[in-house]
Amino acid sequence: MKTSWRTASLVATAASVLALTTACGQDNATTPSSAAQNVGATAAAGGYGTGAGNGYGADGSQASPSPATVSPAGQLSVAANPDLGKVVSDESGLTLYRFDADTAHPPKSNCDGDCATTWPPVPADDATAGAGIDKALLGEVTRADGTKQLTVGGWPAYRYAKDLDAGDVNGQGVGGKWFALAPDGKKAKLSGLPGLSTRKDPELGEIVVDKNGMTVYRFLKDKAWPESVSNCTGACLEKWPAVAPVNANDTKGVAKKGLMGFTRPDGAKQMTVNCWPIYTFSGDTAPGDTNGRGVGGTWYAVTPDGKPVDAPK
Repeated sequence: MKTSWRTASLVATAASVLALTTACGQDNATTPSSAAQNVGATAAAGGYGTGAGNGYGADGSQASPSPATVSPAGQLSVAANPDLGKVVSDESGLTLYRFDADTAHPPKSNCDGDCATTWPPVPADDATAGAGIDKALLGEVTRADGTKQLTVGGWPAYRYAKDLDAGDVNGQGVGGKWFALAPDGKKAKLSGLPGLSTRKDPELGEIVVDKNGMTVYRFLKDKAWPESVSNCTGACLEKWPAVAPVNANDTKGVAKKGLMGFTRPDGAKQMTVNCWPIYTFSGDTAPGDTNGRGVGGTWYAVTPDGKPVDAPK
């Protein structure tokens, strides 16, 4: 018996839906009609929570004075961090950082005003190369206020106002844009971590972390079926940076089902776990932080199979 074109079309449609369901299966976590706000978390307009909307600090506030704001650079050296490897430090042992919003070729700083209070620029005048530092990689850039800022490998160098003691690396990964400086001017990264992996949190259990060890989150207002949709845009993305696509082979402990990237409305690419878009939180200042947990009643850490941890039922 011959199959009509209508029957064939219906069969093909059903097969497509089945394939999508298999690839992007969804759990039962949906946005509750009356989401309870996590104690201590303040929801901002739009339901995406608080944090460093300006992208330069952990909480958008000006940090308390610290040695970072008053110490001269002096002789630079290389410090061995157990997690990040070799990082550049100043004469006082304070870690130096770089900002993804800056440029190195040509050198240009895009951190001014309140940003420069949280991330004090390192003056170039008295900076010298010590052991492990290639003098040829040191330079300077003239800031908007006319002062000279140190550059390493072309990247403007900063301290972090919340680093209080020699060897502190509290600025690592802040806002997804700030990273300790390696001696060659590149970003210092956690050694040995794949693009996505898991760690055991004492309160939340097994949760997903990114290549920098930062906690990964889900937004309950997003969608995963029949296709991944992010409803975090504009200022929301400054507080909750989207995780860039990761090769499935560059993951460990994360379920392979629905582990893929998708294209956001702005054309940028974003990673998903079980087809749910994933993010980091600008309010997490160091690996192991889970400050985004429950923010606005819509943001939650992610289990290895893509479910939100402790989300309202």
